[in-house]
Amino acid sequence: MSFDIHLTGHVKSVVEATLPGLIGDMVASGITAGDASLWGPAAEAEASKRLGWVQAVTVSRPLVAEIEALRAELIEKQVTRVVLAGMGGSSLAPEVIAQTAGVPLVILDSTAPGQVLAAIDGDAEAGGLERTVLVVSSKSGSTVETDSAKRAFEASFRDLGIDPLERIVVVTDPGSPLDVSARAEGYRVFNADPTVGGRYSALTAFGLVPAGLAGADIAELLDEAEATLLEVAIDSPENPALVLAAAIAGSQSSNGASARRDKLGLITDGTHIIGLPDWIEQLVAESTGKQGTGILPVVLLPVSPELDSKPADLQIVRLVDEATRFHLFEHHEGEVLISGSLGAQLLVWEYATAIAGRMLGIDPFDQPDVESAKAATRALLDARPERTAPAFAADGVEVRVSDPALAASGTVAGVLDALWALVPADGYVAIQAYVNRLDLPQLQGLRELVAADSGRPTTFGWGPRFLHSTGQYHKGGPANGVFLQITERTDVDLEIPGRPFTFGELIEAQAAGDASVLSDGHGRPVVTITLTDPQVEVLALFEAAQ
Repeated sequence: MSFDIHLTGHVKSVVEATLPGLIGDMVASGITAGDASLWGPAAEAEASKRLGWVQAVTVSRPLVAEIEALRAELIEKQVTRVVLAGMGGSSLAPEVIAQTAGVPLVILDSTAPGQVLAAIDGDAEAGGLERTVLVVSSKSGSTVETDSAKRAFEASFRDLGIDPLERIVVVTDPGSPLDVSARAEGYRVFNADPTVGGRYSALTAFGLVPAGLAGADIAELLDEAEATLLEVAIDSPENPALVLAAAIAGSQSSNGASARRDKLGLITDGTHIIGLPDWIEQLVAESTGKQGTGILPVVLLPVSPELDSKPADLQIVRLVDEATRFHLFEHHEGEVLISGSLGAQLLVWEYATAIAGRMLGIDPFDQPDVESAKAATRALLDARPERTAPAFAADGVEVRVSDPALAASGTVAGVLDALWALVPADGYVAIQAYVNRLDLPQLQGLRELVAADSGRPTTFGWGPRFLHSTGQYHKGGPANGVFLQITERTDVDLEIPGRPFTFGELIEAQAAGDASVLSDGHGRPVVTITLTDPQVEVLALFEAAQ
């Protein structure tokens, strides 16, 4: 089999109790046949337009030769550096494909001005803009981050005397605003299947074009997925997608009551696949986090605090090289061990997530709360209000809070303790870092400290990237999260040609807009910590979190 799954302990019992219902309802074969009624009458209209991913392997085959031909053409012109401007599924899928294949692909899914400049300038080893092709990926064709990146690259190419038409490739839905404008201007355009949602688009043009241009073997990837098609299509206890869905969305009986582990710990442990948990995170969180329910993915390390504290509401899924053998050498009671090729993983997780949505009684193909943060950002960019005064500042670190009581201590450590105190017994902490992650990669390590200090599962997201993934869960899922925003002051900024705001103003508005939606719109506790001298103050933040 191209995908293996091994269960132990309580989760095995959950799956055994859940599978008969899924098999009896013919859910797997129904998805394969494109049955849009599986998710109920309210979701049927949306589902009827969003099941194209089931046929993605077949539909995408003709793209392979076209992508390989374009790669050869670019190499002949000594254009060997590939940059991808995309958000959410448009960047996370090609990122895991390229990383696993070991090929270089620069991901630009940020509006931090320093990060944008780094993507434009390149480095000596990979080559600069002279050797760069930019892939602009946007399903809607109106994503502000992607549009801004395209504008900045166009101007930079022209400054070097390079025609942007020769260096920018567009991936979008047919008929989108970007499709119309790009074709009118003469850009090379790849159209994706419009019946595939962004987070389910890994095996479409959105995943294949950037990864293929970077050098990944996309034909092999499709072969891997194809080898799994029959397994996921059959209504059988051996169907890995049914088993996985039952494991992550099924309920276990406890003292006569039914309880669901609504948090999903994702660990990469000795597997050749790199970055898969980040892709799973956006797929599962955005698909299921709505109507007050959902599954919250938590990306963990093999040594994360949650593995010691073992929260009762956290189901661990461990990605390994050989699931059926790994458990013989390690003790992982109650965990789900899975292994398989990357193509198989992508397909199985898409099926499992859609099935999990049915089990939760929600539409796994819409994202009703994603637009709210975008609207708040636009309003702030239009109004340009004065920056809100901090509740207090300590050693250059500015602290803003959704509730004045959070700042009563007057110290960063005290504010964090006050925030953790608001986490309910079944809650979680979300860290959201609106910074240049190339300059502050160590910030991701804050997750481990916060998880230990708060005693609850903790997620970490780079802003604004997470707005297109876990951002849906934070607003539409259970109201049991508390939020720590980290922003930065920097002298680096970059104009966005044709726009009345800069990248620095855009990312600041995105952070402020999302904080406003979380606190004012949904009543979630939010603390925003602004580092005015990031390289120095990040150490103080780490100390406070301990």
